[in-house]
Amino acid sequence: MNDKDSGLDEVEVEWTGGVDPDSPVEPDLEATEDDVRLETALRAGLDDFDLSDEDLELVDHGELSDDEDDEAELRPVVAVVGRPNVGKSSLVNRILGRREAVVEDVPGVTRDRVAYDADWSGRRFTLVDTGGWEVDATGIHLRVAEQAEVAVELADVVIFVVDATVGATDTDEQVVRLLRRSRKPVVLVANKVDDQRMEADAAMLWSLGLGQPWPVSALHGRGSGDALDAVLEVLPERTTVAGAYPRGGPRRVALLGRPNVGKSSLLNKLAGEERVVVDDVAGTTRDPVDELIELGESGKLWRFVDTAGIRRRVHQTRGADFYASLRTQSALEKAEVAVVLIDVSTSITEQDIRVVQQVVDAGRALVIAYNKWDLMDEERQYYLEREIERELVQMQWAPRVNISAMTGRHVAKLEPALELALASWDRRIPTSRLNAFLGEVVAAHPHPVRGGKQPRILFATQADTRPPKFVIFASGFIEAGYRRFLERRLREEFGFEGTPIEISVRVREKRARR
Repeated sequence: MNDKDSGLDEVEVEWTGGVDPDSPVEPDLEATEDDVRLETALRAGLDDFDLSDEDLELVDHGELSDDEDDEAELRPVVAVVGRPNVGKSSLVNRILGRREAVVEDVPGVTRDRVAYDADWSGRRFTLVDTGGWEVDATGIHLRVAEQAEVAVELADVVIFVVDATVGATDTDEQVVRLLRRSRKPVVLVANKVDDQRMEADAAMLWSLGLGQPWPVSALHGRGSGDALDAVLEVLPERTTVAGAYPRGGPRRVALLGRPNVGKSSLLNKLAGEERVVVDDVAGTTRDPVDELIELGESGKLWRFVDTAGIRRRVHQTRGADFYASLRTQSALEKAEVAVVLIDVSTSITEQDIRVVQQVVDAGRALVIAYNKWDLMDEERQYYLEREIERELVQMQWAPRVNISAMTGRHVAKLEPALELALASWDRRIPTSRLNAFLGEVVAAHPHPVRGGKQPRILFATQADTRPPKFVIFASGFIEAGYRRFLERRLREEFGFEGTPIEISVRVREKRARR
């Protein structure tokens, strides 16, 4: 349905498109006394309508869920410890259900404490992978062992992994003594039990005195569920070591685009050195590459992820390209903001539009970087502007940066654009200010009458951020064209440059009079 069909051609607003990241205007978010009085009156008016308990919770608190970062800080912590090369990282990957921890058939690959968010049977917890624990270690091995000891102290439950094919060693006996001193609940996992014939080897580990050894094959997943059930039995509801693994850190940026648009070249330019292989052959990058990079004069740290070029729809890809596409999607899900690179030396393609839409669908902040600007003449620039107006008309809220990753032209403008997009992604509008604004908009441009009825907006609240999500309670169905109009007006009033906006409508009937 278009706006004309909705009878909204008379309320179309002028939309210039494009955002100058160097001069962001901070929106007015202060609520006046009149705004607060209006909100109070609208809340009182809701008493005449049938609202569910969830509706009332949303109206009262303006949020559908608790703040995830606060909740994550209180999750119980499970540390995975053991000798080198017993399969700790393989077990971590098995619990996570994805390949996160680096695994190699060489002792000592993991050296630091690395924390991951995990869940099992609806219970969320922080899972900590550690380096191999060796007694009488020296040099770097000593520091690795010290990190493992710290992990035990900062854990609520410990998973002690032993290689069942080797049995209990002197080092394992030493680790058991340290675990007993810590007084932490311990779940003993006998790893590398690939079939039933090897379970007798696992049973020999009763001798360690830590209770039942759970036979597991981290490689194949055999028995891992039973071991996790045992962990949940001793796992507290909330951690006793709050703050041990704080959330936050550098903002996460995904570099996206079709193959050969210059993602790796841009990452190298930002890093100031050759961190990633660059070649004219499309598809050089297969795995996402993480880099911590300082940007700007302030030296603020950002985590950039160079991803594989998105060729076509995932279900149409084969072999290595298929898995590269999956890893790219995973990198996007972990990112907070995406920089989509578009090669301006060629026409904007369906793939470019699909990549931008993929970011919007994922609910991530968005910056569009038009790369290879140094290769463009005036004629091409004229046609490019027409293509942008035609193909990306729905994403004109995204900050635009014209760059050359090869020469470094205007690459410095990328950071202000990222800051602008993330600020919008995190922005929350006070409920009273939001309702006052919508009241003015609706009074000036009411919803068209359909079938002799005109739906009325009863109340609105911002349910969430990252991206901003608004819930509107209405007396009738709000048409798609009018929702788009409201979105444009929200962007005009409050900015929201660089972030998608979600608007949902809850139609509520008036209570029957008794």
